[in-house]
Amino acid sequence: MELQLTGSEKNILRKKRIGRKELAKKTTDEIRVLLEVSLERARNIHAICEFQKIPSVGIRFATDLVELGIYSLDDLKGRDASDLLNAFELKQGFWIDPCVEDQFRLVVYTAETGDKTKKWWDFTAERKRFRMKHGYPSSRPKKAWHELDS
Repeated sequence: MELQLTGSEKNILRKKRIGRKELAKKTTDEIRVLLEVSLERARNIHAICEFQKIPSVGIRFATDLVELGIYSLDDLKGRDASDLLNAFELKQGFWIDPCVEDQFRLVVYTAETGDKTKKWWDFTAERKRFRMKHGYPSSRPKKAWHELDS
């Protein structure tokens, strides 16, 4: 579900002389009306744009958050980053690069503090300490992301 705009959506933006960066400044309702899309599509586009405003969060991770049903920083308040990673790995069916957990820690931190000065790697030591103490759940998929067939 990457923010691949359809040909029609791109044409609308071109005709209205609106760049993708400008799209990120629009509300969900504005996106819905502007692009003539469903509320769900507009919500996804808005969320992906919003998450990318956090330093070191790219389109892939922003899309992963939306695929988990997370559409705003408010949705992340009070959440546990390790639980989010565990749910994400179960959904994917394989365990993922540990740095992704650092990204979950970053977005939860940003949601709770409003601080957008940190980057994902600022949470690596925290993740390592946590995993050293708690490990991973027994339900964790056995196969790693790098073992998947290309």
